[in-house]
Amino acid sequence: MSTASTSSSPSRAQKPSEKVPSPKFLTSDFLSDSQISDLINENIHGVQKKLEEFLDFHKLPTSLKEAILLDYYTSGFWWAKGKNFTVPQLSKFMSLLEKLLHNLQTLHATLEDSIKFLGEVMAEIGPNIIDKPYMNVFNVQQANEIIDYLKMSLFQHYKLYEFLFFSPRDEIVIGTEKVIELVKSVDYPFPNPLEEGISYDIYSTFLMPSPPPPPTMEVEEVEQVLSEESPVESEVVEVDPLANFTIEEVKTVLSQITDEVISSIQAEINEKLQMQEENFNVRIEKLKQA
Repeated sequence: MSTASTSSSPSRAQKPSEKVPSPKFLTSDFLSDSQISDLINENIHGVQKKLEEFLDFHKLPTSLKEAILLDYYTSGFWWAKGKNFTVPQLSKFMSLLEKLLHNLQTLHATLEDSIKFLGEVMAEIGPNIIDKPYMNVFNVQQANEIIDYLKMSLFQHYKLYEFLFFSPRDEIVIGTEKVIELVKSVDYPFPNPLEEGISYDIYSTFLMPSPPPPPTMEVEEVEQVLSEESPVESEVVEVDPLANFTIEEVKTVLSQITDEVISSIQAEINEKLQMQEENFNVRIEKLKQA
């Protein structure tokens, strides 16, 4: 079973004077009649799967070019099948789709070149079919429908297909980094409360785990710590500050302090009494005058 693919690299560039190949290149069918018959009996997913096998595409998950070409041929075949094309008509239509991409990829055909090529192919359709044996399987109405389909599919997105064949693309390595958080012990709340969901006062009062208690020391450890204290610290004794004074000296000092305090209080009291007496005298004089 013969297969064909349009994903091969271009062999040469089209010179300014070079013309697009004539329609006779369509005599070599893109898909055989047996392959076309297999496709007719499939649904849309079966057609895509079969074409993937016929075109020998093995890099669909990672190759953008193969995915676009497969969609191009699948859409074209499904459209032609919907038009109730016969097996010979489907074979010629798929060959036309392949040849247009072939001219674009290998000969760098412009949009104008492809439209001109399509016009030459469609010119074979007419009442005189003796000298035009390549595309005479279609009538004029079918030819117009094919032209309309190519306008809205290939020709409308011609720049994208040029980009597909002639613009290099960088390989992008896509990776996913996953962070796994382990559950903490039962002594701590999990997950931790959100700062915006609960105030720190409530969290610290009711949720924050209390610090672990200090380790208790055994009796032997306490005795060892006490025994390691310095001799100076163990010999420190409190000293009475009045030990060097006699009772008479203490009484004399207290008597002097008491006399000074009482004298200052007495002077303050006398001063206030004098001020109050003067105020009363002033009031009495005012009453006498009245």
